[in-house]
Amino acid sequence: MKRREFIKKLGGSGLVAGSTLVAPGLAQAKVTPEYKWKMVTTWPKNFPGLGTGANYLANLINEMSGGRIQVKVYGAKELVPAFEIFDAVSRGVAELGHGAAYYWKGKSEAAQFFAAVPFGLTAQEMNAWLYHGGGMELWHEVYEPFGLVPMAAGNTGVQMGGWFNKEINSVADLKGLKMRIPGLGGEVLRRAGGTPVSLPGGEIFTSLQSGAIDASEFVGPYNDLAFGLYKAAKHYYYPGWHEPGTTLECFVNKKVLESLPKDLQSIVINASRVANLDMLSEYTAQNNQALDTLVNKHKVDLRRYPDDVLKKLKALSDEVVAEVGAKDKTSKKVFESFRNFRDQATKWHNVSERAYLNARV
Repeated sequence: MKRREFIKKLGGSGLVAGSTLVAPGLAQAKVTPEYKWKMVTTWPKNFPGLGTGANYLANLINEMSGGRIQVKVYGAKELVPAFEIFDAVSRGVAELGHGAAYYWKGKSEAAQFFAAVPFGLTAQEMNAWLYHGGGMELWHEVYEPFGLVPMAAGNTGVQMGGWFNKEINSVADLKGLKMRIPGLGGEVLRRAGGTPVSLPGGEIFTSLQSGAIDASEFVGPYNDLAFGLYKAAKHYYYPGWHEPGTTLECFVNKKVLESLPKDLQSIVINASRVANLDMLSEYTAQNNQALDTLVNKHKVDLRRYPDDVLKKLKALSDEVVAEVGAKDKTSKKVFESFRNFRDQATKWHNVSERAYLNARV
């Protein structure tokens, strides 16, 4: 009882707030921002998971810096179009960008390895490669010519295979298929006879509904339900062979980042790490409930890709990824690191994650 009274008195005096010591009156003091930053994103404003992930990161930076950095988030098209955020941050139009690295393959083929590789690394493996396998150093090297510093800022986990307005019963059904699918997965589809289309998330629904495209992947149940994609296509396929663990990114203008005091630089970098973990946790928590709603309430036709289709896509993926990895010196360096880490992780997960999940069924 004496201990409780003591803590209560400290709390009342403003010396204790939870487990954190706070100087009297500090919590009430209004801090004038020393740095006002703009974050441009490829996502619709406040879109669940992706857009809110950008908001979460911005709020983290605001709070962790004690208000010294104030970040304002702009959704796609609010300040610049979705696919122009890379150049906008590089030029200094905005300080931060939030998107996915495979959108920038026109800038560097190697960039695609830092978002998602077909039949590549899972979210857990991607984080391990980036943080402890040399991946982050390579990512910095790839973005260095553009004056940008990249950071992992979220992960969707294994995505869904996509929405289709026709059944996929064999490899032949992929021929002539117009599908919204970015990055390396798009090139794989092309080699299977389809036509990949690059579209921002906000344009998928109308394109599917109008017939401008026959199919579209996006993310997974959590996002797909929010977009109402079940109203535009009937068949919902899995697994997301093309994006097994998609890393979302935040990149910062390098000159701007380096102009900050060291403590604020550390806050920006580590806030991104927190956001990276939080987004993956959110998707893991939300996807199954959203899938249940899609299937049981909206009567979506949930289907697994046929084994022969997955086998063909895997063979084509191996070709595409190897070719991209041989295009230039930087791509080769990144590809070799990625491939070696995947081989190591696969061997370990065969006796750990895979073995356990198979036993749990």
